[in-house]
Amino acid sequence: MFKKQSGRQAKKSLNDKLDERIYISLNKILRLRYQATGFSFLPRQPVHSLLTGQKHSRLRGRGLDFIEMRHYRPGDDIRALDWRVTNRTGKPHVRIYAEEKDRRVFILVDQRISMFFGSQHKMKSVVAAEVAALAAWRTLSVGDRVGLILFNNEKIKEFKPSRSESQLLQGYSHLIAMNHALNIRREPQSDENSLSIKTVLQKVENVAGHDSLIVVISDFLDWDSSALKSCKRLSQHNDVIAGLVYDPLERNLFSADKLVISDGQYQFEIDSKNKKLLNSYNAAKQQKDHRILTELRRHQIPVIPFDTITSAIKQIQSALGRKV
Repeated sequence: MFKKQSGRQAKKSLNDKLDERIYISLNKILRLRYQATGFSFLPRQPVHSLLTGQKHSRLRGRGLDFIEMRHYRPGDDIRALDWRVTNRTGKPHVRIYAEEKDRRVFILVDQRISMFFGSQHKMKSVVAAEVAALAAWRTLSVGDRVGLILFNNEKIKEFKPSRSESQLLQGYSHLIAMNHALNIRREPQSDENSLSIKTVLQKVENVAGHDSLIVVISDFLDWDSSALKSCKRLSQHNDVIAGLVYDPLERNLFSADKLVISDGQYQFEIDSKNKKLLNSYNAAKQQKDHRILTELRRHQIPVIPFDTITSAIKQIQSALGRKV
């Protein structure tokens, strides 16, 4: 297990050479732009894609944008007649539509303190940032509008969907700032003051509207029935994909020789030979992960697990595109 750094050590490493296992870098995000291929959020997914067979999904096709109401002209499709306006004015009117040219994509990125954990290769917070960057670059490359909703324990930062690369880079800079602010010595937030996944999802309900794609990247540590209700409401008029970030050690504590648990202020060591305690923890963790998967998939919300060992691009390609 690699050792997490204190605030002073972290600043020193950032000034010298950034450890990309612990903190995301702008260079890494820019490099991911050229790797963001081989997967798609669009229709006609490959046979093995996680989105194949999704029912009643807005991913299955784009809709129509209303442009104007005008008088009927010979040759117009009579199915486009607006009978309410026609009856009111006494003259036939038709509604004119144009095919949507893009889709709004909202990418939610969890950078709370629970994400600042990694046992072997990378922090969960870094994996979340990498997956978000891959999804955003891919969205931009196909002409869709992408927006970022970033959150940590204290605040939510929203960047509205846009095809602007400069705005996306601005969002990345805030993502990097949130990521670099993570520190095991930071003042711990009480449960009452800390932002919950439920609060963030409720915020998205107010801005997502209809026919958007919403990608939620988190460890879902505080998942509860209220969060599920928000996801269900969002999925009624939008497509929702959940990216569940986890570290293998979280699911199997038997693989650790020494266990030290900390809330950022206090810490204590767990006897790794206490099989009863470890069995209890492993069972509870597996049960919770299974509940999240079951509840979301019951409502046709795909769940993509992302571990902290395998490269993010390989995992997203495996779920949403070609196998590599």
